[in-house]
Amino acid sequence: QVQLVESGGGLVQAGGSLRLSCAASGRTVSGYAMAWFRQAPGKEREFVAAIMWSGGNTYYADSVKGRFTISRDNAKSTVYLQMNSLKPEDTAVYWCAARMKFVHGSSWLSISSNYDYWGQGTQVTVSS
Repeated sequence: QVQLVESGGGLVQAGGSLRLSCAASGRTVSGYAMAWFRQAPGKEREFVAAIMWSGGNTYYADSVKGRFTISRDNAKSTVYLQMNSLKPEDTAVYWCAARMKFVHGSSWLSISSNYDYWGQGTQVTVSS
């Protein structure tokens, strides 16, 4: 089993910044890839960003490119999501997710069912 614990959510004004953290622990903490997803009220869960544990390649949804940065600290088994220039439409519950086994290519990264473990979620609210 792998446990994922998110932190860092909160209320921020539009244009502000927040940094989310996802601490991983358990059976194995290196895995293959980590990702952030979000779900706004009345909308489906959507992909935000992903990072490979090995090599550190990163991937972003178009809606957050240039504003959000995903990073990892292998020694701490922690993944971060730095969110800058936040907009009211970024308001959502944010989850981190872990994929433990290798998969070819990158098209699978944005599909939530491809991830094995999920955190409990953290609320991000951006006021206008």
